[in-house]
Amino acid sequence: MLLIEQRAASDAVATVQLTLSFERRCKSRLRTRLVSGEECGLFLERGTVLRGGDKLLANNGVVVEVIAAPEALMQAASNDALQLARVAYHLGNRHVAVEILPGCLRFAHDHVLGDMVRGLGLPVSEVEAAFEPESGAYGNSGSHVHPHGHSADGEGRGPRIHDHFQTK
Repeated sequence: MLLIEQRAASDAVATVQLTLSFERRCKSRLRTRLVSGEECGLFLERGTVLRGGDKLLANNGVVVEVIAAPEALMQAASNDALQLARVAYHLGNRHVAVEILPGCLRFAHDHVLGDMVRGLGLPVSEVEAAFEPESGAYGNSGSHVHPHGHSADGEGRGPRIHDHFQTK
């Protein structure tokens, strides 16, 4: 089994690929398979969120490219920037992971959230695409995303983004 414990330089040349959904790219400990079928284990720093295109370095020197898997998403589109901002606010207020693209917002498929967005006046469509939501106001320095339905208060109310402040 290929063991991966660190990131590789962004300009490293990958020889193998690892395709993962967003939820799986948020796990720092994971047993999975490369695109080739070879088994691998991720043992990364806790709080790591992998993005499509990231490079990882296996213990044997192999460079692995992370591929963001297509997944079921909902998309709200509008030419009205104020309306998009309003919907983004309401999704963010529910700590939903949101990908912001020109003229649209994407979030994990959830019929309740879809109904809420429609109620706010935007059409919602279902799409299948790689999901790369915003990492949060504090970037990668101590923030991470929990798309698997738990919150800091333990109530488990759906996808969550948590910012953890680090002191030095």
